[in-house]
Amino acid sequence: MAKKKNPAAVALGKLGGKKGGPARMKLMSAEDRQAFAKAGGLVGGKARAKKLTSAQRKASAKKAAAARWGKKEK
Repeated sequence: MAKKKNPAAVALGKLGGKKGGPARMKLMSAEDRQAFAKAGGLVGGKARAKKLTSAQRKASAKKAAAARWGKKEK
């Protein structure tokens, strides 16, 4: 049986996440933000994609392109 989350704790977590990220970025210089991004702080999708097979990556890319351009997938 899955644990039920405390709604108050969930709300606090969301609030902290919304405040924390932008506040952290404001404290960083432009060079620091670039280094953070290049170091992998913002490339979680690439790490997940490495775990997929070539066919899975291709299907995912098609789905994303279809969603981006408002076309229906075949």
